[in-house]
Amino acid sequence: MDKTRIDRWLWAVRLFKTRSAAQRACEGGHVQVNGRRAKPATSVRVGDTVEARAGGRQRVVEVTQIIDTRVSASVARGCLTDHSPAPTPAEHQPSVPTRERGTGRPTKRERRLLEREWGSRRP
Repeated sequence: MDKTRIDRWLWAVRLFKTRSAAQRACEGGHVQVNGRRAKPATSVRVGDTVEARAGGRQRVVEVTQIIDTRVSASVARGCLTDHSPAPTPAEHQPSVPTRERGTGRPTKRERRLLEREWGSRRP
């Protein structure tokens, strides 16, 4: 096999959890193959550079092996070469702020203050 669909390859190498998520990313313009915007049926070959916005990060990978089926994470790492920029320190922070241990359940007033502070990041 010398080529496959980009949505299938992105799912197989575990850049997206589901194939439909990979398709939506392609349709939304979040995936580029060799600098061109990719549709879900765009073919990829060995040596192509794929840029994808996945998991809140910009991923830049080079295709080193073509696969059609989802494989384990260790095998998937061998199918691509990652050229992505290092994650920023903000990406290493937990997505949900934590409370001090032993403080117990927040009161109604504390909860409202926390919701106002956290905004949409509420658990």
